[in-house]
Amino acid sequence: MNDSAAPSPLLFLDTVNGLQRAAIVKAAVELEVFTAIHEGHRTPEALAKRCGAATRGLRILCDCLAAMGFVRKSGMQYTLTPDSAEFLVQSSPEYLGDITRFLLSDGFKRAFDNFTDAVRHGGVAYSEKGNTADESPAWVDFARAMMNLQRRPAEDMAQIIERPADAPLRVLDVAAGHGMYGIAVAQRFPNAQVTGLDWAPVVAFARSNAAAAGLGTRYHTIEGDAFKVDPGGPYDVILLPNFLHHFTPEECVTLLKRMNAALAEDGVILTLEHLPNEARTEPPHPLMFAAIMLATTPRGDAYTLSEYTSMFEQAGFASTRAHVPPDARGTILISTR
Repeated sequence: MNDSAAPSPLLFLDTVNGLQRAAIVKAAVELEVFTAIHEGHRTPEALAKRCGAATRGLRILCDCLAAMGFVRKSGMQYTLTPDSAEFLVQSSPEYLGDITRFLLSDGFKRAFDNFTDAVRHGGVAYSEKGNTADESPAWVDFARAMMNLQRRPAEDMAQIIERPADAPLRVLDVAAGHGMYGIAVAQRFPNAQVTGLDWAPVVAFARSNAAAAGLGTRYHTIEGDAFKVDPGGPYDVILLPNFLHHFTPEECVTLLKRMNAALAEDGVILTLEHLPNEARTEPPHPLMFAAIMLATTPRGDAYTLSEYTSMFEQAGFASTRAHVPPDARGTILISTR
């Protein structure tokens, strides 16, 4: 921001128009507009026929998408940007369109409809536990929606495990969700046995993904609350991706002590999180992510590296270091005894 520039209302106006922009993208995903353009339907008339919508509607929608930078317009024809071709065409292995089903769902929007109350309360305002409630149905939707987004971070996490390729690893994937993290480890280490831990409806989805990935009898499951159920062990690797931020530091230490007890003597815990800097001034994504935790959990937050290091130390770990993968979709914490 240039503080020397004349005052402008554009930041405020662009922000409060965010709902409209999200609705435009959601409509494009639901109508399969990006996929249709990829197939060669590039005029409003052709898109209307392919997508089952009015020509006028498609023209206005695609003009908005062009203004927002999702497509390019030349004359009356639309083409995809490289980003849209990679992430918004249904046949792409990196397809992310399903994320709209979760982030723009009525349940998720409800949290932000009550955001003023969440700020006043210091946590989720629409229920006692929000998304941390026992067997919340939101997590099945989350697992389905976020699966493709997590493939690359899962592969990054698997790649930093410092064990021989033929090592007979015992792996626990906590809050397994879609199962991508445990599956990625199993694919890199053909002798790994992976156990996914999550609520029954969620871990069933992870189990189906593991079967589709050809893991067969190498994938096991534990159903229940990670704070209560016996995790088994000892494990050589424990995966904790995208989980600790839902809880207070004290709750995180409690969980980490349980995981420490389930870890082999030379084992490692790998955690994926969104870390702001120590001053909480940047980068923007973790700071905005903290707002999601405020809106949807009782006391969750986006913690800094020093805060996570302190949690792991209190749980009995001697070392925690940070690794930022090339695509920077989060920071991997590597913790050892």
